Amino acid sequence: MGWIGDTVDSIKSIQIRQLLTQAVSLGMIVTSALIIWKGLMCITGSESPVVVVLSGSMEPGFKRGDILFLHMSKDPIRAGEIVVFNVDGREIPIVHRVIKVHERQETGEVEVLTKGDNNYGDDRLLYAQGQLWLQRHHIMGRAVGFLPYVGWVTIIMTEKPIIKYILIGALGLLVITSKD
Repeated sequence: MGWIGDTVDSIKSIQIRQLLTQAVSLGMIVTSALIIWKGLMCITGSESPVVVVLSGSMEPGFKRGDILFLHMSKDPIRAGEIVVFNVDGREIPIVHRVIKVHERQETGEVEVLTKGDNNYGDDRLLYAQGQLWLQRHHIMGRAVGFLPYVGWVTIIMTEKPIIKYILIGALGLLVITSKD
């Protein structure tokens, strides 16, 4: 009958106890992943300890598809550091280098100006309207390490959602039809 017929027969022969066992196992895997993510958030001090570079604005240093590991400490941000930040009104974080640091004498607050290494001008056009500097609350973390090209999986699944659905379906079938 082939692979599809064997899979259908396998699904038909599943007993309730086996189905519940597999559902609990799947729940434990998802819960474990969430606990690991929350643990990384606590250790790194960043709301998103891992991000994927989505554009070529940081080439040649970081290429599209690289994964960056972030850490957010209380140390002052310095020019030359690579930071990941959110801009008001945009939901996707941006990875760029700090080119200027501005300290307000009256409050001691530090503000930064960023720029992509592969961009001609600074990021003021990317900031919210009327915003000239990034404050500390905009910055998600500093890049402390990276893995090249590993983030392409995320990019492909975001740009081609059908691949994501096929992969989730295949994994679901694998869990349902496993005989442990």
